[in-house]
Amino acid sequence: MRRLQRTIEQPVDITGVGINTGKEVGMSINPAPEGAGIRFVRTDLPASPEVVVSTENAISRLRRTALRRPGADSEGAEVQLCEHVLAALYAMRIDNVVIELDHVELPVVDGSAAPFAEALENAGIVEQDRPRREVVISQPISISAEDASIIALPSEDGLRISFTLDYRPVLEPQYGSWEVTPKLFAKELAPARSFCMEDEIEELRSRNLGKGATYENTLVFNREGVVGNTLRFPDEACRHKVLDILGDLCLTGVDINAHIIGIKSGHALNVRMAERIRRILLERVAPPRKAVLDVRAIQEALPHRYPFLLVDRLVELVDNRRAVGIKNVTINEEFFNGHWPDQPIMPGVLQVEAMAQTGGLMFARRCAEQNKLAVLLSLDNVKFRRTVVPGDQLVLQLEAEKVRSRTAQVHGVALVGGEIVCEADMTYMLVDKAGEPDSFPT
Repeated sequence: MRRLQRTIEQPVDITGVGINTGKEVGMSINPAPEGAGIRFVRTDLPASPEVVVSTENAISRLRRTALRRPGADSEGAEVQLCEHVLAALYAMRIDNVVIELDHVELPVVDGSAAPFAEALENAGIVEQDRPRREVVISQPISISAEDASIIALPSEDGLRISFTLDYRPVLEPQYGSWEVTPKLFAKELAPARSFCMEDEIEELRSRNLGKGATYENTLVFNREGVVGNTLRFPDEACRHKVLDILGDLCLTGVDINAHIIGIKSGHALNVRMAERIRRILLERVAPPRKAVLDVRAIQEALPHRYPFLLVDRLVELVDNRRAVGIKNVTINEEFFNGHWPDQPIMPGVLQVEAMAQTGGLMFARRCAEQNKLAVLLSLDNVKFRRTVVPGDQLVLQLEAEKVRSRTAQVHGVALVGGEIVCEADMTYMLVDKAGEPDSFPT
């Protein structure tokens, strides 16, 4: 049975320094009505802009979770290092609050989520009149990058998070698994503090980060152990990684029934998992989506034509980040004349081509502005899960992982009826429309 939404009974104030800027930060967590969700308000900026906690507003920042108001420029309404308070809110099942903040980043306090959890508990927690939405993971989800991965496995018994940490030779591998409840979080996970390796400090400072970091609010490890501090748990680093996952899962805005398994994962992979889970919920409750780009607009953006234009419409587009396309597979497709007349099956290479064209549409605006084309440079980790036949509708989901000035790395998935039929990692290169690229990067 779904639980009711919750908020806090009275406001709470928390102050401290920003770990990266070193500046004093003040924040106030306030009650909000049911359905409001979690929202930050930057009181230090003109008109006090609001930043909603959601996967759509997540942006990439080194070693921290950050959110930005849509349409804001790089100096605009952004909130950084919000994962600790979000972890406390999510684990304590507090769904609706407005957090007023007078700086770009939240106070680090002692480097853990414990001060936020204690403040929220002291504020009192009250139930509201609207049910909380939830999602049950019915099929495994796996996301990986290099030697790190995060997996969601089906579970009907709430949320469990397991993590494997490996920072050899400085830290020996650590493993832990916790069933997340408010009581367990407060005792076993919230007190775990942020950490880094001693040999990382110089690099972080070169990036103008860590100005507010001390041995009191950040655990520093070398081969002899923790420097200038005492551990709260023997596996405190592993526990903090689980805390970070909780903070990033808060971006989904729903309760999750799943067993989440992280292996050396960080915020980037955690947020991608949150995006996947959020999409599962939306796809289950959303009506058929209207086209963002119809076939005429697609023809303006792509050079492909019959019989090689393999995207019928685009139903979702976030420039340079995400695109979702539709390909309706019919018996009238030209390729079925030879593949095969008596047993028509869509060639796997054309499934990949359909994904690649959808990925090209993700960069269409950028290409138009620069008079470029997005050309497929390489394919990796291509997998075909099942056959695609006439009558199937391919849903082509593309997500950008790394975008640079000339290249972009994209993960693509093709689904039929919610089931993955094909996936691949693709690298694109932007080339001049007028000619070939001078050389390909290695």
